[in-house]
Amino acid sequence: MAKSSSQRIIATPSSYAKEHYLYVQEVGTLQSLEPHISQRQNLSSCLFFIVLNGSGYVSYDGNRFIITAGDCVWLDCTKPYSHESSANDPWSLMWVHFYGKEIPYFYSNFLKQSRSFLFHPENTLAFMNILQQIYQIHSSKTSLMELFANRCLTDLITLCFSENQGNQEISSIPEKMKQVNDYLENNYAQKINLEDLSSRFYISKFHLSREYKKIYGVTIGSDLTSKRISHAKSMLRFSDASIENIAFDCGFQNAGYFIKVFKKYENMTPLEYRRKW
Repeated sequence: MAKSSSQRIIATPSSYAKEHYLYVQEVGTLQSLEPHISQRQNLSSCLFFIVLNGSGYVSYDGNRFIITAGDCVWLDCTKPYSHESSANDPWSLMWVHFYGKEIPYFYSNFLKQSRSFLFHPENTLAFMNILQQIYQIHSSKTSLMELFANRCLTDLITLCFSENQGNQEISSIPEKMKQVNDYLENNYAQKINLEDLSSRFYISKFHLSREYKKIYGVTIGSDLTSKRISHAKSMLRFSDASIENIAFDCGFQNAGYFIKVFKKYENMTPLEYRRKW
């Protein structure tokens, strides 16, 4: 007797897609008819699926989790994992296996921002629509199939970040963190350190550091440097100010350090940037 009823498309990406895109390996739907454990590891792949109805279990990172309708799961398949439909309430799923050279970095950043591989989004329809698009794209097999799939997978990952437990729409960002971000934007030319910010905003520097990175995805120091570089780029393009003056006006201690940091961010010196732009 069949353990499940499924529709699936197995894709074989081109060498160009493997080198430059996010690409689909398999995509489909599943209606479980009886309990069956799917268990894998050491796959160069990610698995994303959404439970349409029913319930089941996922084992990952040494723990077993109950998942129900509306839950989404994003797994790194290089690690051991398994999933199994409930015997009493068999599930139906929409799913995609996908990969790309940048996937390990996306996934690592996803977890570093205190997000979970298992989450229950408010907007399940958005995820379903993307999975349907991916399936339709690979059914039609147009000449732009891999490019369209890359776009859909990028949208899927973006949704995972924005709809997860760490969802940080602008309206939900704590007022204190907004104030810190605004302060950095308006005072980037000043000497700023974590201790000063902690005293100014009456918040523990450890809590401040942790919450800022959780919300904005970068450390305070990295964000401050990025803001300084952005303002320096504007001055390089739209003023005749010297490199020394730009360095000082953007909060760098001297021109030599400014050039070093600028080159790290832009892969060119400030003068090369000024000439090119």
